[in-house]
Amino acid sequence: MAVYTLPELPYDYSALAPVISPEIIELHHDKHHAAYVKGANDTLEQLAEARDKEAWGSINGLEKNLAFHLSGHILHSIYWQNMTGDGGGGEPLAADGVGDLADAIAESFGSFAGFKAQLTKAAATTQGSGWGVLAYEPVSGRLIVEQIYDHQGNVGQGSTPILVFDAWEHAFYLQYKNQKVDFIDAMWAVVNWQDVARRYAAAKERSYNLLLAP
Repeated sequence: MAVYTLPELPYDYSALAPVISPEIIELHHDKHHAAYVKGANDTLEQLAEARDKEAWGSINGLEKNLAFHLSGHILHSIYWQNMTGDGGGGEPLAADGVGDLADAIAESFGSFAGFKAQLTKAAATTQGSGWGVLAYEPVSGRLIVEQIYDHQGNVGQGSTPILVFDAWEHAFYLQYKNQKVDFIDAMWAVVNWQDVARRYAAAKERSYNLLLAP
């Protein structure tokens, strides 16, 4: 039985247009995300077979594959929820019920404008394929921006992603061609701040479960 399953989209394929076309959403979710789910499940089966046979010659490759596919599945699952075509975008404000998130952004980055510029640059300048991520870092209790290559790398251990910008070509090329910066700029119009705020609150509540450095 599969351990991981492809989540349903919280909206139809056309919900994020014109920022993201229906064709991209369909291909991205139904093909690319589905491939990461299948890859994670297949790798778990291969690891189980390796344990049964005590055949460890491919362990390094299998562990890397599991991290790649599982991270791809998790990041995409957050990505779909991070966006909305119904009143998304703008700036998180206390008047909209996301004041704690707005305060945390201001405290961690100096201003919303500073945060927006940093995350935009982090996503737009990933070398090759990757992500720009806003994450809650539990040791300092602050928000940080991380730059992820492929689906891993350049991340603080224990940090929790709460807002992710997909900068892989499959996320934008059919519509934006090679203009990744234009895609990242457009993404800000569909950010679901309600979802980001819920993830921020949940990350803070879970932080006590981590073994923190003194």
